[in-house]
Amino acid sequence: MKLKIGFSPCPNDTFIFDALIHHKIDTQGLDFQVEYEDVERLNHKAFQGELDITKLSYHAFAYAAEDYELLDAGSALGFGVGPLLITKDPQLAERLRGVIERGELPLQGDKALKIGIPGKYTTANFLLGLAAPELGQKQEVLFSEIENALIEEHIDLGLIIHENRFTYQDKGLHQVIDLGDFWEKTTNSPIPLGGIVVKRSLPEPLKNQINSLIRQSVEYGFENPKSGLEYIRSHAQEMDEEVMYKHISLYVNKYSIELGEQGRAAIQTMFDKAVSLKIIPSIRKDLFLTVGKDAVQDQ
Repeated sequence: MKLKIGFSPCPNDTFIFDALIHHKIDTQGLDFQVEYEDVERLNHKAFQGELDITKLSYHAFAYAAEDYELLDAGSALGFGVGPLLITKDPQLAERLRGVIERGELPLQGDKALKIGIPGKYTTANFLLGLAAPELGQKQEVLFSEIENALIEEHIDLGLIIHENRFTYQDKGLHQVIDLGDFWEKTTNSPIPLGGIVVKRSLPEPLKNQINSLIRQSVEYGFENPKSGLEYIRSHAQEMDEEVMYKHISLYVNKYSIELGEQGRAAIQTMFDKAVSLKIIPSIRKDLFLTVGKDAVQDQ
Protein backbone atom coordinates (compact mmCIF):
# COMPACT_ATOMS: atom_id res chain seq x y z
CA MET A 1 0.00 0.00 0.00
CA LYS A 2 1.35 3.44 -0.95
CA LEU A 3 0.74 6.49 1.23
CA LYS A 4 1.50 10.14 0.49
CA ILE A 5 3.67 11.73 3.17
CA GLY A 6 4.93 15.29 3.43
CA PHE A 7 7.79 16.68 5.49
CA SER A 8 10.38 19.42 5.23
CA PRO A 9 13.91 19.01 3.82
CA CYS A 10 15.31 20.21 7.16
CA PRO A 11 17.75 17.88 8.96
CA ASN A 12 15.40 17.02 11.82
CA ASP A 13 12.71 15.74 9.45
CA THR A 14 15.03 13.86 7.10
CA PHE A 15 16.71 12.29 10.15
CA ILE A 16 13.34 11.15 11.52
CA PHE A 17 12.06 9.68 8.26
CA ASP A 18 15.26 8.29 6.71
CA ALA A 19 14.80 4.72 7.98
CA LEU A 20 11.10 4.74 7.11
CA ILE A 21 11.26 5.88 3.51
CA HIS A 22 14.45 3.96 2.70
CA HIS A 23 13.12 0.71 4.21
CA LYS A 24 15.92 0.42 6.78
CA ILE A 25 13.14 -0.86 9.01
CA ASP A 26 10.42 -3.32 8.04
CA THR A 27 7.57 -1.12 6.81
CA GLN A 28 5.15 -4.05 6.88
CA GLY A 29 3.93 -3.69 3.31
CA LEU A 30 3.64 0.10 3.36
CA ASP A 31 5.45 2.34 0.89
CA PHE A 32 5.68 6.11 1.10
CA GLN A 33 5.57 8.73 -1.63
CA VAL A 34 7.40 11.76 -0.23
CA GLU A 35 6.67 15.43 -0.91
CA TYR A 36 9.36 17.80 0.40
CA GLU A 37 8.07 21.28 1.21
CA ASP A 38 8.81 24.08 3.66
CA VAL A 39 6.57 24.00 6.71
CA GLU A 40 4.13 26.69 5.56
CA ARG A 41 3.53 24.88 2.26
CA LEU A 42 2.89 21.72 4.27
CA ASN A 43 0.44 23.63 6.45
CA HIS A 44 -1.55 24.64 3.39
CA LYS A 45 -1.44 21.12 1.95
CA ALA A 46 -2.95 19.93 5.23
CA PHE A 47 -5.73 22.52 4.96
CA GLN A 48 -6.55 21.02 1.55
CA GLY A 49 -6.27 17.42 2.79
CA GLU A 50 -3.73 16.59 0.09
CA LEU A 51 -1.52 14.20 2.08
CA ASP A 52 -2.20 11.04 4.07
CA ILE A 53 0.51 11.90 6.60
CA THR A 54 2.22 15.24 7.03
CA LYS A 55 4.41 17.39 9.20
CA LEU A 56 2.76 20.67 10.15
CA SER A 57 3.07 23.50 12.62
CA TYR A 58 1.08 23.11 15.82
CA HIS A 59 -0.49 26.50 15.09
CA ALA A 60 -1.70 25.19 11.73
CA PHE A 61 -3.00 21.97 13.29
CA ALA A 62 -5.80 24.00 14.86
CA TYR A 63 -7.14 24.65 11.34
CA ALA A 64 -6.67 21.06 10.15
CA ALA A 65 -7.92 19.13 13.19
CA GLU A 66 -11.26 18.27 11.58
CA ASP A 67 -9.45 16.10 9.03
CA TYR A 68 -6.24 15.05 10.79
CA GLU A 69 -5.20 13.75 14.20
CA LEU A 70 -1.82 13.93 15.87
CA LEU A 71 0.47 10.93 15.97
CA ASP A 72 2.32 10.12 19.16
CA ALA A 73 5.65 9.84 17.30
CA GLY A 74 7.63 12.30 15.19
CA SER A 75 6.92 15.60 16.96
CA ALA A 76 9.35 18.45 17.58
CA LEU A 77 9.00 19.70 21.15
CA GLY A 78 11.59 20.69 23.66
CA PHE A 79 13.31 23.26 25.80
CA GLY A 80 15.61 25.79 24.16
CA VAL A 81 14.29 25.05 20.67
CA GLY A 82 12.13 28.08 19.97
CA PRO A 83 12.17 30.54 17.09
CA LEU A 84 14.26 33.69 17.40
CA LEU A 85 13.34 37.27 16.53
CA ILE A 86 16.46 38.92 15.08
CA THR A 87 17.56 42.16 13.41
CA LYS A 88 20.54 43.74 11.68
CA ASP A 89 20.45 46.77 14.01
CA PRO A 90 22.00 46.04 17.45
CA GLN A 91 20.46 49.17 19.02
CA LEU A 92 17.00 48.20 17.81
CA ALA A 93 17.58 44.69 19.18
CA GLU A 94 18.46 46.00 22.63
CA ARG A 95 15.54 48.44 22.82
CA LEU A 96 12.90 45.98 21.60
CA ARG A 97 14.20 43.26 23.91
CA GLY A 98 13.50 45.53 26.87
CA VAL A 99 10.06 46.49 25.56
CA ILE A 100 9.00 42.86 25.08
CA GLU A 101 10.49 41.59 28.34
CA ARG A 102 8.75 44.35 30.33
CA GLY A 103 5.45 43.71 28.55
CA GLU A 104 5.24 47.29 27.31
CA LEU A 105 3.39 48.39 24.21
CA PRO A 106 5.75 49.18 21.33
CA LEU A 107 6.33 52.77 20.32
CA GLN A 108 4.31 54.10 17.41
CA GLY A 109 7.32 53.80 15.11
CA ASP A 110 7.79 50.15 16.09
CA LYS A 111 4.36 49.33 14.72
CA ALA A 112 5.61 50.28 11.24
CA LEU A 113 8.64 47.97 11.36
CA LYS A 114 8.62 45.26 8.70
CA ILE A 115 8.85 41.75 10.14
CA GLY A 116 9.67 38.77 7.94
CA ILE A 117 7.84 35.68 9.20
CA PRO A 118 8.16 32.10 7.86
CA GLY A 119 4.39 31.81 7.46
CA LYS A 120 1.10 32.99 8.90
CA TYR A 121 0.24 29.56 10.32
CA THR A 122 3.66 28.71 11.74
CA THR A 123 4.07 28.17 15.47
CA ALA A 124 6.79 30.83 15.28
CA ASN A 125 4.23 33.44 14.22
CA PHE A 126 1.83 32.26 16.92
CA LEU A 127 4.52 32.76 19.58
CA LEU A 128 5.41 36.20 18.24
CA GLY A 129 1.74 37.11 18.56
CA LEU A 130 1.78 36.05 22.20
CA ALA A 131 4.99 37.90 23.08
CA ALA A 132 4.53 41.09 21.06
CA PRO A 133 1.00 41.27 19.61
CA GLU A 134 1.22 44.86 18.33
CA LEU A 135 4.77 44.82 17.02
CA GLY A 136 5.43 45.59 13.36
CA GLN A 137 3.89 44.77 10.02
CA LYS A 138 4.28 41.12 9.12
CA GLN A 139 5.12 39.81 5.67
CA GLU A 140 5.69 36.20 4.71
CA VAL A 141 9.22 35.26 3.62
CA LEU A 142 10.56 31.78 2.86
CA PHE A 143 12.31 30.73 6.08
CA SER A 144 15.65 30.20 4.31
CA GLU A 145 15.59 33.75 2.86
CA ILE A 146 14.90 35.69 6.06
CA GLU A 147 18.57 36.27 6.96
CA ASN A 148 19.36 37.64 3.50
CA ALA A 149 16.26 39.83 3.58
CA LEU A 150 17.59 41.38 6.81
CA ILE A 151 21.10 41.81 5.45
CA GLU A 152 19.75 43.52 2.33
CA GLU A 153 17.43 45.63 4.54
CA HIS A 154 14.21 44.54 2.85
CA ILE A 155 12.85 43.90 6.35
CA ASP A 156 13.68 45.31 9.80
CA LEU A 157 13.10 42.19 11.87
CA GLY A 158 13.14 38.50 11.03
CA LEU A 159 11.59 35.48 12.70
CA ILE A 160 13.94 32.56 12.16
CA ILE A 161 13.48 28.81 12.63
CA HIS A 162 15.43 25.63 11.88
CA GLU A 163 19.18 25.74 11.32
CA ASN A 164 19.21 29.53 10.89
CA ARG A 165 19.40 29.83 14.68
CA PHE A 166 22.97 28.49 14.38
CA THR A 167 24.10 30.79 11.55
CA TYR A 168 22.59 34.26 12.08
CA GLN A 169 25.39 35.57 14.33
CA ASP A 170 28.02 34.67 11.74
CA LYS A 171 26.16 36.99 9.35
CA GLY A 172 26.31 39.99 11.69
CA LEU A 173 22.70 39.71 12.88
CA HIS A 174 21.49 40.21 16.45
CA GLN A 175 18.89 38.48 18.63
CA VAL A 176 15.97 40.49 19.95
CA ILE A 177 14.27 37.67 21.86
CA ASP A 178 14.18 33.89 22.02
CA LEU A 179 10.47 33.11 21.76
CA GLY A 180 10.99 29.58 23.00
CA ASP A 181 12.50 30.97 26.19
CA PHE A 182 9.53 33.34 26.47
CA TRP A 183 7.11 30.40 26.19
CA GLU A 184 9.02 28.28 28.70
CA LYS A 185 9.07 31.05 31.32
CA THR A 186 5.36 31.70 30.76
CA THR A 187 4.17 28.08 30.91
CA ASN A 188 6.97 25.93 32.42
CA SER A 189 6.34 23.60 29.47
CA PRO A 190 8.39 22.42 26.51
CA ILE A 191 7.55 24.36 23.38
CA PRO A 192 5.48 22.47 20.77
CA LEU A 193 6.78 23.41 17.33
CA GLY A 194 5.63 20.83 14.82
CA GLY A 195 3.92 17.47 14.79
CA ILE A 196 3.09 14.60 12.46
CA VAL A 197 -0.58 14.16 11.67
CA VAL A 198 -2.51 11.44 9.89
CA LYS A 199 -5.86 11.56 8.12
CA ARG A 200 -8.73 10.70 10.43
CA SER A 201 -10.44 8.85 7.57
CA LEU A 202 -7.77 6.11 7.46
CA PRO A 203 -8.58 2.85 9.29
CA GLU A 204 -7.62 2.86 12.96
CA PRO A 205 -5.24 -0.13 12.70
CA LEU A 206 -3.43 1.56 9.80
CA LYS A 207 -3.02 4.80 11.74
CA ASN A 208 -1.53 2.86 14.64
CA GLN A 209 0.76 1.00 12.25
CA ILE A 210 2.00 4.30 10.80
CA ASN A 211 2.61 5.68 14.27
CA SER A 212 4.57 2.56 15.24
CA LEU A 213 6.71 2.72 12.10
CA ILE A 214 7.57 6.39 12.61
CA ARG A 215 8.59 5.63 16.18
CA GLN A 216 10.79 2.80 14.92
CA SER A 217 12.32 5.11 12.32
CA VAL A 218 13.26 7.67 14.99
CA GLU A 219 14.72 4.95 17.21
CA TYR A 220 16.73 3.60 14.27
CA GLY A 221 18.12 7.08 13.68
CA PHE A 222 19.20 7.39 17.32
CA GLU A 223 20.87 3.96 17.19
CA ASN A 224 22.54 4.68 13.80
CA PRO A 225 23.03 8.48 13.78
CA LYS A 226 25.26 8.61 10.70
CA SER A 227 23.25 6.12 8.64
CA GLY A 228 21.32 8.85 6.82
CA LEU A 229 24.14 11.40 6.58
CA GLU A 230 24.26 11.66 2.78
CA TYR A 231 20.47 11.78 2.52
CA ILE A 232 20.24 14.47 5.21
CA ARG A 233 23.06 16.48 3.63
CA SER A 234 21.49 16.28 0.16
CA HIS A 235 18.44 18.19 1.40
CA ALA A 236 19.96 20.50 4.02
CA GLN A 237 20.06 24.25 3.62
CA GLU A 238 23.25 24.34 5.71
CA MET A 239 25.76 21.76 4.45
CA ASP A 240 28.16 21.89 7.41
CA GLU A 241 27.89 18.52 9.18
CA GLU A 242 28.35 20.00 12.66
CA VAL A 243 25.51 22.46 12.10
CA MET A 244 23.26 19.72 10.70
CA TYR A 245 23.74 17.53 13.75
CA LYS A 246 23.31 20.46 16.14
CA HIS A 247 19.99 21.03 14.42
CA ILE A 248 19.02 17.37 14.77
CA SER A 249 20.01 17.14 18.44
CA LEU A 250 17.96 20.25 19.19
CA TYR A 251 14.71 19.16 17.54
CA VAL A 252 14.77 15.35 17.72
CA ASN A 253 14.50 14.06 21.28
CA LYS A 254 12.38 11.89 23.58
CA TYR A 255 9.22 13.69 22.46
CA SER A 256 9.96 12.54 18.89
CA ILE A 257 9.73 8.93 20.05
CA GLU A 258 6.54 9.50 22.02
CA LEU A 259 4.86 12.63 23.32
CA GLY A 260 4.27 11.26 26.80
CA GLU A 261 2.19 12.98 29.43
CA GLN A 262 4.36 16.11 29.50
CA GLY A 263 4.35 16.52 25.72
CA ARG A 264 0.59 16.14 25.43
CA ALA A 265 0.05 18.56 28.30
CA ALA A 266 2.28 21.16 26.60
CA ILE A 267 0.31 20.86 23.35
CA GLN A 268 -3.00 21.11 25.17
CA THR A 269 -1.74 24.19 27.04
CA MET A 270 -0.79 25.85 23.76
CA PHE A 271 -4.20 25.15 22.23
CA ASP A 272 -6.11 26.24 25.34
CA LYS A 273 -4.16 29.51 25.53
CA ALA A 274 -4.61 30.18 21.81
CA VAL A 275 -8.37 29.55 21.99
CA SER A 276 -8.74 31.80 25.04
CA LEU A 277 -6.94 34.61 23.20
CA LYS A 278 -9.05 33.95 20.08
CA ILE A 279 -5.92 33.27 18.02
CA ILE A 280 -7.38 29.96 16.84
CA PRO A 281 -10.94 28.61 16.67
CA SER A 282 -12.32 26.14 19.21
CA ILE A 283 -11.63 22.52 18.31
CA ARG A 284 -14.37 19.91 18.56
CA LYS A 285 -12.27 16.80 17.83
CA ASP A 286 -9.81 14.93 20.02
CA LEU A 287 -6.32 16.09 19.08
CA PHE A 288 -4.41 12.90 19.76
CA LEU A 289 -4.40 9.49 18.13
CA THR A 290 -5.39 6.75 20.56
CA VAL A 291 -2.45 4.37 20.44
CA GLY A 292 -3.75 0.80 20.40
CA LYS A 293 -2.38 -1.97 22.57
CA ASP A 294 -1.17 -4.01 19.60
CA ALA A 295 0.78 -1.01 18.28
CA VAL A 296 2.47 -0.52 21.62
CA GLN A 297 3.44 -4.18 21.77
CA ASP A 298 4.86 -4.00 18.22
CA GLN A 299 7.18 -1.21 19.35
